[in-house]
Formats: sequence, structure tokens, C-alpha cells
Amino acid sequence: MKFNIFTNAAQKTINHEGAKAYTLTPEMELYSAVVTTMLNDSYYEKTDQRLLRIQTLVGQANPVFVAKLAVYVREQMYLRSAPVVLLGELAKVHNGDDLVGKAVGRAVQRPDEITELLAYYQLTNQRTGAKKLNRISKQMQKGLATAFNKFDEYQFAKYERNTAVKLRDALFLVHPKAKADTQQAVFNKIVAGTLRTPYTWETELSALGQTKFATETEKAAAIREKWEELITSGRLGYMATLRNLRNMLEAGISGSHVETVCALLSSDKAVRNARQLPFRFLSAYRELKALQLGHVPMVLEALEDAIYASVANLRGFNNHTSVVVACDVSGSMQKAISPKSKVLLYDIGLLLGMLLQAKCRYVLSGMFGDRWKTIALPSRQILANVDEFYRREGEVGYSTNGYLVLDDLIHQRYKADKIMLFTDTQLWDSNTRNNSSANTLSAKWTQYKSLFPDARLYLFDLAGYGNAPLQVEKNDVFLIAGWSDKVFDVLQALEEGQTTLSAIEQIVL
Repeated sequence: MKFNIFTNAAQKTINHEGAKAYTLTPEMELYSAVVTTMLNDSYYEKTDQRLLRIQTLVGQANPVFVAKLAVYVREQMYLRSAPVVLLGELAKVHNGDDLVGKAVGRAVQRPDEITELLAYYQLTNQRTGAKKLNRISKQMQKGLATAFNKFDEYQFAKYERNTAVKLRDALFLVHPKAKADTQQAVFNKIVAGTLRTPYTWETELSALGQTKFATETEKAAAIREKWEELITSGRLGYMATLRNLRNMLEAGISGSHVETVCALLSSDKAVRNARQLPFRFLSAYRELKALQLGHVPMVLEALEDAIYASVANLRGFNNHTSVVVACDVSGSMQKAISPKSKVLLYDIGLLLGMLLQAKCRYVLSGMFGDRWKTIALPSRQILANVDEFYRREGEVGYSTNGYLVLDDLIHQRYKADKIMLFTDTQLWDSNTRNNSSANTLSAKWTQYKSLFPDARLYLFDLAGYGNAPLQVEKNDVFLIAGWSDKVFDVLQALEEGQTTLSAIEQIVL
């Protein structure tokens, strides 16, 4: 089906800096809002404001689009909270067919997402206190019943949590029909609370922590041996490995075990299957850089190989394709993506920009704030390049004068096939402070297109505030949103004549 996402002309509005901007359709705004959030405070928008906006947009958007978007952000953008909200809200406003059930059954990919979805359903339907959740919609029940039959005992045990809604509560509420006797036996164990303790790095190290050692030396040796055992077992997953690199190196694992870890990290197949957001690699890289240990350089090199592998299939950028990569380093981009994370929107913009640069052979890269500045860096060292940009960000100031990128290209008569801006899209002109029509991205783009009619402008929206500095899908201007390397799949689709939302539209439920 088609969602007619660009049939309505964009309305003029103003952005958070008071500059002229354009609205997006409900579907486009919902897409950009959910793929750029972990539902934490952003620079211009508090968590409850973002949540309220998403809830409102679900009621305005095509229900089929919402269902497919929930599946898309879980399967392609690797987010967990956003699909829970989308499905919970869709269940409130849509009924009469099996749309919700199919979307829930597809989007739930871990056992704890069953309980998380029920907890959100309880909250959003105000089933608290005396009105505690005791029944759910028929389609929500069907979808969760499908989800229950996806998982085995190990998975249920691994993700069992002492939360407000527990797996046992969910089982009684959903009443799933087991697909086989072995599955029914697992359900019975959930009810009885007798799931077998899984073999994971958390459970193994927790058990070790309960052991008393005669000396600290003996304890340290036991921890090292446990990490080596976990590595050798092959059951230490990719994400667990990535998150525990520092712990393993500080524990003093052997050189051969470090080599095993590096082989896993840099494996093309493992990278594809791991489905990690790119900034996870950056977080690990920065954690390790501070360590003064002999094996650190080997692991840093493996991390570079890993993140390079994530864009291995990006097509359309040969030796003759001229690309400009411009990264927004303004003050509003220097906001952590979650309270527990050291990763900023700024980091994500730089990282995606450097990922793109790594696949281009004819590229001009730089950063903009008060000013626009080009910086020449080697293409292969993606994570090192991000840190080099990070070190130099104060050189251009902290405003959001994105129009200066195009202004400079016009002045230099620099012919680019594709111009990529990685930004929160809240662009304005701090130099004149009147946001005159001459000093806007829109005006400069019109001027640039008069010089180079075949050029295309791509805005990579990293914040999802719901507006754009110029009309998208007009005059070769395109908006792409998200923090995953999957944004480059959207880029590829646009290059092939599709729309930003084509990948969502093509999902079959």
C-alpha cells in the first residue's frame, strides 16, 4: 500500500531557534521522532514532551504505517522503547482487524519486551492502583501469545526480571497456547519459578562474587580464568564482549584470548548478526583508549575493522561521485542520548559522517557551528577520526549556521553530487541574528542548484524535533533520520528513486 506521505504541501513554521522551517506530515514526523530517541530528555524537548508528541502522532498517522514503523524501528534501527510505545498507543486507537496482533508478534524479540509492553499498556490505559491490569485487548493478547512461543527456557531465564509486571504475571494474563509439550513445560516452570539459571557472563561472575578467597591475588586469578572460560565457551555474545572489553583486559586475559576476542569483534558475519548501534563501538573505543595495557592497540584496531564492516555494502559512491559531509557541532548537539550514556548527539553525527566518508573516494568533510571548516582525515580510521573532530570542535563555535556550508561551496564553485548534513535540523543564522531569507539553507540551496542542477541535498536528522529547514522531497532535498548505520539503507533507497519511508512501507505483516 501507499501512505501518500507527501501529498500535503509542507506548512511554514519556526524551529526552536526562531528561524523559518517547514512542518512534516504526521507519518514523516513520527518516523523522525521515534528513530532518534531513547525516550530521554533532549536539548529542546523533555522526555514527557517527546512521548506526548509521539502519542499524538500515532492518533494522526495511518494505522498500518504505525504498525510497520514499530516493526521497522525494532528490526532495522535496533531500538526497544520506541516500538513498545508505538504498539501500546496503536492498541488504544485501532481495532477491528488483526493489525495490532501481527505487529506485536513480529516486533517483540526478547522475553522482557513482553513484560515491558504490558507495563506500558497498563500505564497508558491508566490501569494502576485498584484498577491494575487484569485484561488486555484481544489483538494485544494474540500478539503476545505469538511472542511467548518464540523463546526457549534459556531466553526466558536470561531476561526474567523482578519488575512490576513479571513473566509469570504476563503468562496468566495472555494465556498462550504452547506450540509443543516442551514449550508447555517451560511455561510451567515460569509459573513455578523454577527456570534453570542460565549460563551468562552475569550469572557466572555473580556466582564468583559470592565466593570467598584467601587473598586478592587468588581472587584476581579466578576472575581472569572466568573471563577466559567465557571467551573459550563461545557463549559470550557480541554485545557482552563489546561492553566488557575493558573488564577483560584489566583482568589480564592472555594474548591468545585477546586474539579470539578481536577475531569475533572484526568478523563481518558477527558484525551483521550483532545488530549494534554504531555508537556502541565508539563508547568501547573511548573506554579502551585510556588504558595503559599492552593489548589495547590490537583491540582498537579490531573495533575499527568492526565499524568499517557495518557499511561494507553501501553502494553508489565510486571514485567519480563527489560528496560533501558536514557535521553539526553546535551546542544543541552536545546532549547525551541517555542519562547513563557519555555519547552525545554530536558524537552520533560525527560517527555517521565518518562512516559515510569511509565509503567515499571523492569527499570533502568538515564541521559547522558559527563557521564552516573543512578537515582532511584518512578515510579508514573511522573511530579515530571521530575523536579528532571531537578534539577540534571548539574551532568553529557553537551556533548552527548550516547555510555556511553551501555558501562556501557556492563561493568556491565546488561541484558536489551529494551534500550530506548530519544535524539536529535546528538551523539558523547567528551572524546577522535576523534570519533573513538570504542566509538560510533554503535560499542557499536554490542558489547552489542554479549552478549545479544535478546536486542532491541529504539532511540526516539526529534529533527528530518535527520540522526541517527546507521542504523535503522537493528540489532534490531529502530527510533521513536515525542513529543506526541503517540510515545508509534509506540513503540507498533514495538513490534508487524511492522515498525515505519506502523501507517501512515495504514491510509485510
